[in-house]
Amino acid sequence: MDYLVAALQIIIALGIFNVWILRFSSPTSWRGGDARNMREEFAAYGLPPGVMSAVGAAKLLCAVGLLLGLWLPALIVPSASVLAVLMAVAIAMHFKVKDPLRKSLPAFTMLAMCVVVGMARGMPG
Repeated sequence: MDYLVAALQIIIALGIFNVWILRFSSPTSWRGGDARNMREEFAAYGLPPGVMSAVGAAKLLCAVGLLLGLWLPALIVPSASVLAVLMAVAIAMHFKVKDPLRKSLPAFTMLAMCVVVGMARGMPG
């Protein structure tokens, strides 16, 4: 189980880095509304650029926390918990702009993985 949870931590972190660093300015089929990049996506949700910067910083910090959590386990539950909340908000934003359900799939998947990691690492053992 420890290897599976560690793998999920790495998958989550790499997914966040992919979205917020590598594909930040790129169009994807998962973007909210008709957005072609992250700035347009947050604008489609009616959110100002400052919120985008804060969310991006929080997600990247949590991704780093999950990776560092491989050596510093105390970072895992807080990082997974904050990411889970942010993913739940991302899902809500997709619903807000009436996106098809499939556009929420990455956020649903990340939310589920964060819950699994948080629960597995939060349990006494």
